[in-house]
Order: sequence, then structure tokens, then C-alpha cells
Amino acid sequence: MGVPDPNKELVNKKGIRLDGRKADQIRPISIEAGVLHRADGSAYLEWGGNKVICAVYGPRELNPKRFQESDKAVVQVRYGMSAFSTSDRKRPGPDRRSQEISKVIADAFENVVLTEKFPRGAIDVQVQVLEAAAGTRCAALTCAAVALADAGIPMKGLISAVAAGKCNDHIILDLMQEEDNYGNADLPVGVNHTTGEIVLLQMDGHLSPAEFEKALDLAVAGNQQVVQVQREALMKRFHATLDAQEVA
Repeated sequence: MGVPDPNKELVNKKGIRLDGRKADQIRPISIEAGVLHRADGSAYLEWGGNKVICAVYGPRELNPKRFQESDKAVVQVRYGMSAFSTSDRKRPGPDRRSQEISKVIADAFENVVLTEKFPRGAIDVQVQVLEAAAGTRCAALTCAAVALADAGIPMKGLISAVAAGKCNDHIILDLMQEEDNYGNADLPVGVNHTTGEIVLLQMDGHLSPAEFEKALDLAVAGNQQVVQVQREALMKRFHATLDAQEVA
């Protein structure tokens, strides 16, 4: 979060935000599965101003062997931002933020992917942010979940993520860039929609206990909107695959 700007009205007295959304509305989101033919699974996501593409490779044998786990596969996530993804040209290559988000996403999937089915194996998840406009870690995790499902990786459930936060004393869902830069708090939340478990929970900024509970409830409810788009993308992908097989 940036430093709150007391002169910038991010949410007006009627609860309407700069882009016209109400507090509990997410930005427009679309997902397409199976966009990369050379990957085992893939997905492309547009969410607000974010554009994210993800490729999944594996399961495969993990090399070097010293990194293998004898009883499970290792989920390896690489999150990266293109140099042209932000208004200020980003320096190419991994940085501390990219490494942190890679680990956060990997940890979320470690609790969801049935890694015990692939001992000594690896599942590689490559996420690239093409355009960034706040909420990229939630967009990356949401996109990666669809790509993993497209690859046929067995999971305990489909997961998604969306952030809630606080701006001008309002608790809001799915922060846009200005709200992320000048708001009071940001709370990314990831949910497993089969078990109801929270697989991602971070907070940047300050919330009272009551505000935290309200933001958490708003984010969990918001994830229901996101998972519906994920399911529609996978249904469209699987129907297209079945139709192609029937033609062949």
C-alpha cells in the first residue's frame, strides 16, 4: 500500500468508487483456458487492467534428484512481470517481490494439488504478468488454478483469490490501482471452493478487528464471483475438446 492521500476521494459519500463500482463489486474479468498448445495446461486472464498468462508443465521427474521429495511432487511456481507491464519500465528478471509472490502461490497450491500421487516429481507453473493494474497476485493465482485444471492435475478443489481493502473508511472489494496506491489497507484472500479453506491470506496496511472481519467476509463472498468465471472457462474448454474429438 502507498501513503493514503487525504485529498483524494477514492469512494464518495454514496459508496461509489472512481470507476463507478459499488463496494462489493469486482472489476470485469474474463478467462480463457487452453491458449498454449505446447504446454500441458494453460490459461489467459484479463481482470480490470491486469493481463496474465499461465503455462503448466508436468507432472515430470524432478531434476536434480537432490531436490526430489520421496513421497510427493514439488509444485514450482515462477511469477514474473514483463518489463512493459507497468507505466515505469520494470527491470527484467526476478526480484524480491516476484520471489515472494512465487512462494505464496506455490504454498497455496501445495495444500490443494494432490502431490502425493506423483512422488519424486515436479509440477511447473509459469505465470507472466503482461499488464499490471493492482491485484496481480490474486490474478496470477486465479489464472494458475485454471491452467492446472486444464492440465488435468488432480486437486482437492478449484481455488481463486481476490482482495478486499479499506479506502476513505469504506471496506471495498477488488481494489483498482488508485485504491491500491492511496488506500488504507489491502487484504488478498484465496479460497478452496470445495473445502471452504482459506489458502491465501495476507494484509498490507491497518484494519481494526471489526474491519478485518468485514473485509474477510467481503473477500470470501467476492471469490464466489471469481470462481464462476473460472468454471465457465473450463466448461467451454472441455466442451471444445469433446467437440473436436467427435469431429475427428
